[in-house]
Amino acid sequence: MAAVKQIDFKVMGREFRVACPENEERELLEAVAYVDRRMVEMRDKSKVIGLERIAIMTALAIANDYLHTKIPGGFDVAEFRRRMNSMQASIEAAMAEQEKLF
Repeated sequence: MAAVKQIDFKVMGREFRVACPENEERELLEAVAYVDRRMVEMRDKSKVIGLERIAIMTALAIANDYLHTKIPGGFDVAEFRRRMNSMQASIEAAMAEQEKLF
C-alpha cells in the first residue's frame, strides 16, 4: 500500500490541495495540467464567466470526450474502460471474500 501525501497545485491560478498516493503523483499532475489547459481553453474560446461555470462546462466537455472516444476500426475505449472497471470491482469483491477465509 502506497503512502499518501498532500499535493499542492494550481488550476487557472487558484491553489488547491489533495491527498494522493505517492505512486500516483505523476498521473495526478498530468491530469492537473490537462484540466488546467482545458479550462483555460474554455474560458478563452467561450463567453463562460466564473471559475465554477468554467469548471462545470469543462467537466462536461471532458466527460463527452471520454464517453465518445473510439479508436479507428470501431474499438470503443469508453466501453473498454467501463468493462475493465466492472471486472476490477468483481475481482476486489472476490478477494475481500477470500480474505475472510483466512
